[in-house]
Amino acid sequence: MKMELDRPAQRPSGFSIRPMTTADIAAVTRIERASFSTIWPSDAFYNELNANKLAHYFVGFFDQRVVAYGGIWVILEDSHVTTLAVDPEYRGRRFGEVLLLRLIDEAIDRGAAWMTLEVRESNSVAQRLYRKYGFTTVTMRTGYYSDDNESALIMWAGSLRSELYRNRLTALRARIERA
Repeated sequence: MKMELDRPAQRPSGFSIRPMTTADIAAVTRIERASFSTIWPSDAFYNELNANKLAHYFVGFFDQRVVAYGGIWVILEDSHVTTLAVDPEYRGRRFGEVLLLRLIDEAIDRGAAWMTLEVRESNSVAQRLYRKYGFTTVTMRTGYYSDDNESALIMWAGSLRSELYRNRLTALRARIERA
């Protein structure tokens, strides 16, 4: 864990985040197709934005272009990362990390104490990021992904509102800002 926190941060200069709108769906779908082998149905994002009161989605911009997106559901004290992706051309610039931090902040602001997500067993890059932000693997869902029957790790981060977790977020945020 210490090694992950001590890695030099590279601040994603020029990257900004705002709530997703229906006008963003085409760009989000482009990133979705480039990022995942199984994609959401074409109307899923529209329904999430317009019909799901528990859903909160964001897009990340760089050079006036949508290059990342992510979303959560907040249900009482629980939150669930539903999706998070960065355009393959823009990976490695910490855009996904900054967006994850925004999702965590949103969950906390909406009263969540816990956050969960599923991640492919083979996606070690995402798993490292999630562990950095306090997620731990609690179980595995065998054959979770329908495209290739790959298993999903179920990860949880708890006590989001605790002083210890707030201190962790403060330290990680400072590392991003210092670079």
